[in-house]
Amino acid sequence: MENLKAISSDHTSLTTEVFRELEKAILDGRFSAGDSLTELKISKQLGVSRTPVREALRQLELEGFVKYVPNKGAIVIGISKKDIQDIYEIRMVLEALAVRWAAENITDEELDQLKDVVELQEFYAKKGDTIQVWQLDSKFHDIIFTSSRSKPLMNTLSNFHHYIQKARELSIKAMGRAESVSGEHRKIYEALKNHDAENAAELAKAHVLAAMENFLNSYK
Repeated sequence: MENLKAISSDHTSLTTEVFRELEKAILDGRFSAGDSLTELKISKQLGVSRTPVREALRQLELEGFVKYVPNKGAIVIGISKKDIQDIYEIRMVLEALAVRWAAENITDEELDQLKDVVELQEFYAKKGDTIQVWQLDSKFHDIIFTSSRSKPLMNTLSNFHHYIQKARELSIKAMGRAESVSGEHRKIYEALKNHDAENAAELAKAHVLAAMENFLNSYK
């Protein structure tokens, strides 16, 4: 983990930075369910005092990432397979809504941005570069969330994408999934370009369903 001491001298900001670093470590699998997070060890790793670490761990407990066990301290709960499947199920509904609203509100500039992302994904998919396809996946969805013109929907879906980033990576790395993703994104883009809200919504549902099925098949 990165040494955070030089990043901020402000106590509140430092606590936030520690929280984000620990949250990221849990979400990307560096900490697994059952791991014990000790204040002293983490404070040494991050180069900070124990106070911001203690407060960050309390925030992680409130967010449901860790639980305090007597004589053991903070134990990682993480994100379970069921949690991830639930998020995919919710995303099917919410992303269909986001795409429907995007079809009504998307600008020509946003369509151009979306087209650029799709073309880059197609390029990297043909090269077999799944990391680039995965990273561009977030950009594709972020443009749609923004073009929905709904802040509550955008924030909710952005948080879901953040929470299941490792699952999304596993899904895209599954055999042949990178090319499928770029193809599905191409169809969604075309529907948005035509301002076809109904078709775009159905394509979004199918896209999230395919991602969920790939995750479940690759989950270990």
